[in-house]
Amino acid sequence: MSQTTLSVRMDAELKKQLDALCDDVGMTTSTAINMFAKAFVRERRLPFEVVASDLFYSEANMKHLQRSIKQLEEGRVITKTMDELEKMANE
Repeated sequence: MSQTTLSVRMDAELKKQLDALCDDVGMTTSTAINMFAKAFVRERRLPFEVVASDLFYSEANMKHLQRSIKQLEEGRVITKTMDELEKMANE
């Protein structure tokens, strides 16, 4: 079977997150896209949901949590009441 290259444009942050998730589940991004394409063609629908076993403890999430904790400890936070948030949402 001959091979070809598929070029896809996507947001840089989304690609970074996709690469990290694929790594978390033990595959390359190329493998994940090929799995998707084969199943999509075979089933003629969005074929499956892939979920990492425990996303909360993923390396990316732990880094995000550590940054958030540091911001809290340094007092670099903005607090809003629910009323304030609802007012912002309605503006």
